[in-house]
Amino acid sequence: MTPRTQGTPSEESPVPIRGLDVDPLLDDPQTRIVVCCGSGGVGKTTTAAALGLRAAERGRRVVVLTIDPARRLAQSMGIDSLDNTPRRVKGIDDTAGGELHAMMLDMKRTFDEIVEAHADGDRARAILENPFYQSLSAGFAGTQEYMAMEKLGQLRARDEWDLIVVDTPPSRSALDFLDAPKRLGSFLDGKLIRVLMAPAKVGGRAGMKFLNVGMSMMTGALGKLLGGQLLRDVQTFVAAMDTMFGGFRTRADATYRLLQAPGTAFLVVAAPERDALREAAYFVERLAAERMPLAGLVLNRVHGSGAAHLSAERATAAAEALDETAAEDLDEAGASALDETAETAETAAEVLDEADGQVVDETDMEMDRPEGIADRPEGKAEDRTSGVTSGSGSPSGSDSSSGSDSSSGSRSPSGSSRPNGTRDQQAVDHLTSGLLKLHAERMRLLAREQRTRERFAALHPEVSMTEVAALPGDVHDLAGLRDIGDRLAARPPKTPGG
Repeated sequence: MTPRTQGTPSEESPVPIRGLDVDPLLDDPQTRIVVCCGSGGVGKTTTAAALGLRAAERGRRVVVLTIDPARRLAQSMGIDSLDNTPRRVKGIDDTAGGELHAMMLDMKRTFDEIVEAHADGDRARAILENPFYQSLSAGFAGTQEYMAMEKLGQLRARDEWDLIVVDTPPSRSALDFLDAPKRLGSFLDGKLIRVLMAPAKVGGRAGMKFLNVGMSMMTGALGKLLGGQLLRDVQTFVAAMDTMFGGFRTRADATYRLLQAPGTAFLVVAAPERDALREAAYFVERLAAERMPLAGLVLNRVHGSGAAHLSAERATAAAEALDETAAEDLDEAGASALDETAETAETAAEVLDEADGQVVDETDMEMDRPEGIADRPEGKAEDRTSGVTSGSGSPSGSDSSSGSDSSSGSRSPSGSSRPNGTRDQQAVDHLTSGLLKLHAERMRLLAREQRTRERFAALHPEVSMTEVAALPGDVHDLAGLRDIGDRLAARPPKTPGG
């Protein structure tokens, strides 16, 4: 498979990034297993499901083995729930003759199936009911990783599918999946297991009598450390599992060799972040050391911009210029408002003084007049107040329209002399400034991601890479998985109606 160049390196680092062709990998009939591995939270499950869907719609019979317990993946495939049995996914484009099945690893159920398949009825029942076995099968360190490999071996042995896509278990370290068989083998070959198996191997009462002194001392110490009941449960479990331990080691070794076979392809999944790519680089080196075939790197959640020609520096400078202009306009508006407030206060004082003077003068005149309102035949209030109508509260000599004109003039009630259009422009400038700042942050994020990618490419120039753009939300249907598949194949997603 010839890699193609993808992406444009920055001017500071002319490191080429090799593009990964996903479709030839999925179409190759020699490719029987694709393992998606990486640290937790980088999108392994979605990547595995999208690859499985794409391969099925290109004509292959695919089963996706996922470890993700979230229901959203089952729902995205149109399945109510996933369990330890492959379920066919309906609604895919099967015109090419492909099929898609999906299943979710049930760690305990897989362990139970192994016991039931390799032990007779009474022994299997004794093992399944043993408290130590129940704890071991439900949560022993490395059990999930080992059971994922056991299930992979079972699916491959059945030879019902053209392609098996594996989503490795979420864990703190991406290396746990590879270490699980060796870790289980070390556990089964450990001194504690050998000591606990010794009475069963020697056999019966004679064996126990022969080892009575030594075992009494050992079990006494272990009883204090673990508790008497737990120790008895462990001994019972080990005695029942004695004939199966060799089978565990044999199958673990066989699955490990299967992962090294040419028909297997590893895809390391990561995010464009320093820690995720550092672990991805470590995993790439480990795969090479274990002689396991690496197909390439899938870089999820890569950010982009439709205005990449506008740099962060230019966007920041433009935003600062708009902010400065807005601050100047605010200062001018504030000064204008203060001047207008002073003028309004002065005018109001003059009007009040004038009105007060009129009232005082006319009151004095009333005191000098011989007749008041009761003596006037007309009985008009204005006759007594010299033109001031009762209840009007304004002098008769004043122009009533002038007050109305002053309140409805060019000055706004807020005291600002700026027209509404100017205030609208200020709001637009404020919004534009905020958008420019967001764009500057996005461009700085893009620069960090680009540097991180180029650093990885410089350390591992032999690794091909494909990128998947960050999406605004989770994938919730087959259309979303199909979109991810298009992005994995470096093809633009289909637009609605397109």
